[in-house]
Amino acid sequence: MSEAYIVAAARTAGGRRGGRLANWHPVDLAAQVLNALLDRSGCDPAAVDDVVLGCVSQVGEQSTNVARNAVLASRLPESVPGTSLDRQCGSSQQALHFAAQAVMSGTMDIVIAGGVESMTRVPMFTSSALPEKNGMGTYMSPEMQRRYQGITFSQFTGAEMMAEKYQLAKDQLDEFAFLSHQRAIEATRGGRFSDEIVPLEVRKADGSGSGEMHTVDEGIRFDASLEGIAGVKLLSENGRISAATASQICDGASGVMVVSEQGLRAMGAKPLARIVHMSVLGHDPVIMLEAPLPATERALKRAGMKIGDIDLFEVNEAFAPVPLAWLKTTGADPARLNVHGGAIALGHPLGASGTKLATTLLHALRHHNKRYGLQTMCEGGGMANVTIFERL
Repeated sequence: MSEAYIVAAARTAGGRRGGRLANWHPVDLAAQVLNALLDRSGCDPAAVDDVVLGCVSQVGEQSTNVARNAVLASRLPESVPGTSLDRQCGSSQQALHFAAQAVMSGTMDIVIAGGVESMTRVPMFTSSALPEKNGMGTYMSPEMQRRYQGITFSQFTGAEMMAEKYQLAKDQLDEFAFLSHQRAIEATRGGRFSDEIVPLEVRKADGSGSGEMHTVDEGIRFDASLEGIAGVKLLSENGRISAATASQICDGASGVMVVSEQGLRAMGAKPLARIVHMSVLGHDPVIMLEAPLPATERALKRAGMKIGDIDLFEVNEAFAPVPLAWLKTTGADPARLNVHGGAIALGHPLGASGTKLATTLLHALRHHNKRYGLQTMCEGGGMANVTIFERL
């Protein structure tokens, strides 16, 4: 089977809710990443076969095929199509998989995969809550309700279930969250994000430019302390999770350019990485967030690899119990996990997080001169994607 290569990877710096990216329309936000990928790869815009973007809340400004709209707002010609997908938090990681599968099949040579989410302008749960509020029903069908009687699917409940099942104390969760900020601070001050971030001008409320550039992830708390994190109010009275040990609401976009061997030759580009393995697994939708654990085990087995073969890991920090339970189950070296910080510090722009993590992982492999990287993330509905990369 043909190979799939990544020749460019880019992301915006994360914006806090109501923060420095709040006045960017998500379509234009995504378009800026598309333009950056063209610039970084040197690709002829007309040579792009397709654009696949992940987006979770596909309503309002993110509706009506946000991927195609982003193409029309970018430097890509009208001849380049676009399609949008929703695999919840794994949406853009799945976009990457679909792009890779397209070039490996020989049906396409150059595909951009990415994602966008403005959680300021299109708040989380809008796509389900707004129709329900207006009498259009709920996504839970009668058959689903019969199968899961009395169950309300909740990521917050799932996070508490994970903490209890894997015997993770609140102190452990707080310490992990503090470490996420420490690593993100070190990476930022060391310039390790500079090559992956697309600088954007901060826009005023009327859409005009402010003259100020957004280049630093806004969610990082440079004054974070373990005591401060430990003192944040718990999300439930007898629980262990607080807002400080959960991923931050975030505005952002990200993307990668995936090409075949023929695409590489045509572009004359040097690849950043080769995709070694990609898979997705469904799991228990009630605990919901546990899927990365069995998905990682299965992915390594299918790739003929062991956990020790992987140099760096990116496990999305949706909630601190997820990467901590993943570490406990896999036996992976904690020093190799989320080495530049994760979503607790950097933010989790839902549909953009998959290729955001991939972008950070690929740049971290280069910075640390490592070979193999593995990425996985929990997803609503109890699913997880796994991608293994080889830096070239």
